[in-house]
Amino acid sequence: MKRIQIIVLLALILILGGVFYWLTKDNEVSVIQEDKTTLSPTQVESIENIGQWEFLSVSDEELIDTIRRGFFGDDQLVRIYYGTLRLGIDMKDVKEGWLQASQDSIVCTLPPIKLLDHNFIDEAKTKSFFEEGKWTGSDRQAMYERAYQAMKKRCLNRTNIYTAQANAKTQFREMLKAMGFKNVKIEFEK
Repeated sequence: MKRIQIIVLLALILILGGVFYWLTKDNEVSVIQEDKTTLSPTQVESIENIGQWEFLSVSDEELIDTIRRGFFGDDQLVRIYYGTLRLGIDMKDVKEGWLQASQDSIVCTLPPIKLLDHNFIDEAKTKSFFEEGKWTGSDRQAMYERAYQAMKKRCLNRTNIYTAQANAKTQFREMLKAMGFKNVKIEFEK
C-alpha cells in the first residue's frame, strides 16, 4: 500500500512538473536598460501645484516728503517706508504644454517673472521721520502711493528681472536633472 502511494505521488509530481514546464516554456525574463526618461502627468501636476515660486527678494526703503505751503507757515511731513518686493513666477500661469519631454531631453517654458505680492510695503515699519502741522488720512495715503510707485520703479528693473530669471533657470534645471533628464532647456514666455 505504501509503495502504491509513493508511485502515485511520484507520477502526480511528474505530471504537474510537465504541465508547469509546458505552460512556461515560452516565457522569458530579461533586463533592458531604457534610455528614455518620461515625465508622468502626476509629476507635472505636482510641479504646477507649487503655486508661487519666488526667485528674488528685494528689500527697499523710500524717504517720501511733502510740504503744504500756508499763510502762517508751512506744514511738513517726511516718512520712511520699508518694503520687500518678491519676484518670481506663479505656476498657475503656465500654459498647456509648458513641459515638452523627448527621450533624455526636456524643454521647459515658464511664464514671465512678475511681482508676486502687490502689498509689499510693511506699514508696521513705516515711520514719520518729521511731522509738523495737521495731516489727514488722504495726505498719508497719497504719500503711500508715491512710496509704492517709487519702490516699484526702483526694484522692478531689468537687472533684478534678469537675476530672477537666472535663479529660476538654475532651480528648474537642477530639479529636472534630478528627475533624470540629461539635456534641459529653460525658456521664458515672451
